[in-house]
Amino acid sequence: MTAENLARSIVIPDSLLAKEATDILREHSTALLFNHSMRVYLFAAEQGRQRKLRFDSELLYVAAAFHDLGLIRKFSSPDERFEVDGANAARQFLGAHNISEDQVQTVWEAIALHTTPGIPKYMRPEVALLNSGVLLDVLGMGFDQFPAGLRDEIVAKYPRTDFKEGFVREYFAGFAHKPATTYGTVNAAFCERFIRGFKSPNACDLIAASPFPDTADACRTK
Repeated sequence: MTAENLARSIVIPDSLLAKEATDILREHSTALLFNHSMRVYLFAAEQGRQRKLRFDSELLYVAAAFHDLGLIRKFSSPDERFEVDGANAARQFLGAHNISEDQVQTVWEAIALHTTPGIPKYMRPEVALLNSGVLLDVLGMGFDQFPAGLRDEIVAKYPRTDFKEGFVREYFAGFAHKPATTYGTVNAAFCERFIRGFKSPNACDLIAASPFPDTADACRTK
């Protein structure tokens, strides 16, 4: 792939909607999360191109821009998963731009499910691609399958400065005040590592504590 082709491959949507999403991300996010979000979009869009998927690049971009905003205090609720907070912020943003409910729901699902293993890849392309872009940038999943030259150019444009330690720190800080919301998600592991004495509920214990009594076996009561 030539340098010219690489440059053409790195395309951020230039619509008013995308520009306003970028402004919100730049204003309220940190430098680390801003660069992460931009890389996620670019990785996801290229993965979609490689897989020959038909996807709405503008919706994918908005999803990438908002996917971690739920970690930021301005958008964070006291009792919802941070992913839902980001999804709700995107819903409000898109609703103010007269985007169809079907498109809004696509973006909402992409953000709300972007940390849920095993489900997004079976959903709409925008949902699947946001998840795969996040997995590549955070965990390196698909690293060797992504064009090395393009990958290097994306990282040069949006650097991974102190990303591994910095991301863990900023990520955990976004939901440290509401650890109960992490039950059933990969985020519970962060709380167990960084909050002394915290242990995520065990589903077996929750089943045992259900107020429903077991029904007696009629054969055994005779």
